[in-house]
Amino acid sequence: MAIFSPILRWSLAASALAGATVVPAQAPSLAMLDRLEKGSWQLRERGSDAVLQTICVGDARRMIQIQHPRGSCSRYIIEDTPGSVTVHYTCPGAGHGRTSIRSETNRLVQIDTQGIADGKPFSQAIEARRAGPC
Repeated sequence: MAIFSPILRWSLAASALAGATVVPAQAPSLAMLDRLEKGSWQLRERGSDAVLQTICVGDARRMIQIQHPRGSCSRYIIEDTPGSVTVHYTCPGAGHGRTSIRSETNRLVQIDTQGIADGKPFSQAIEARRAGPC
């Protein structure tokens, strides 16, 4: 570590002299999901009227892992914008997935998810719509 100390000190001093501001990196927040209304949400395959499942959403991050609802999974955020999020997740012993969620309103989202669950591949295009309170 002592080898890097002079280099690090020089870099910080050069940045200060150049007027640069050093800002610590911040983790992505997935704020788009926080804006979605809490309550009962119905999930349908895009283009179908049949309800796949109804979930009670207190935290919309739950929609990231539709195929792995109970897994203690690690997540890697690929995209985090005001209108959409994309997350890759891995659930040890249960599989993995990649989910993109695009917000149309705070009561309607489009979900594209694919991956492996219980040793089998899955790929779904889902429309999720808030249906009311839980």
